[in-house]
Amino acid sequence: MNSVLEAARRWRLSLRRIQATKLIILPCLTGVLTGAGTIAFVELINLVQWLAIGSTEWPLRVIPQLHWYRVLLVPAIGGLIVGPLVHVLAPEAAGHGVPEVIEAVILRGGRIRRRVATVKSLASALTIGTGGSVGREGPIVQIGAALGSTISQLLRLPAEQTKTLAACGAAAGIAAVFNAPIAGAFF
Repeated sequence: MNSVLEAARRWRLSLRRIQATKLIILPCLTGVLTGAGTIAFVELINLVQWLAIGSTEWPLRVIPQLHWYRVLLVPAIGGLIVGPLVHVLAPEAAGHGVPEVIEAVILRGGRIRRRVATVKSLASALTIGTGGSVGREGPIVQIGAALGSTISQLLRLPAEQTKTLAACGAAAGIAAVFNAPIAGAFF
């Protein structure tokens, strides 16, 4: 009987160690993937901007050299592409990013569809790269949260851990976009 109790005690201890390790490794993985996603997102914006106006320099330096019709048409074409893209593929990718993440954590247990990060990246890069007036912060927060949620869903973690990983992804996004890791942790 003692050997059975001892084996059960050892099993519980090893399970706790695995749980603690999971609570350290998975948020770190989420942060690393969000950082990589942020770099890819910024490069995607540069690519779209280069395709749209022929330069990755600061747009205010390039725009005066462009023809007037290009200045008017490029943002309009960007909007005409982004609208249907988001509407058809992932309607929850619409909006600023942060309110949608909060809604997903509160109402859906942190579950964000896997395609949201991809659609949000593409739509936001098209919008920013073609001259739309949006910032990088909201999309990166939503991308990070979607990555954390995706990791959790792939590993079939419970709702509480899904919420935690989505929040870790959002915090990593804040840290990456502002180069402020402590602010990301407080966020």
